[in-house]
Amino acid sequence: MEKKINLTYEKAYEELAAIAAEIENETISVDVLAIKVKRAASLITFCQTKLKSTEQDVNTIIAQMESSNQ
Repeated sequence: MEKKINLTYEKAYEELAAIAAEIENETISVDVLAIKVKRAASLITFCQTKLKSTEQDVNTIIAQMESSNQ
């Protein structure tokens, strides 16, 4: 179930790191493993999308700055 909070990159990354730690430390039960892996996949997609969007925004700003300096 997706959380209804306003998700930020930092919150998503923290949650993803926590899930990874649970899996690596084998502290996660088999019963919830699939749920955690699905949530992790969702968080990875969110983070990738956020990073791509930020990269596009930065590139646009740089291009605007370069064109205004010419």
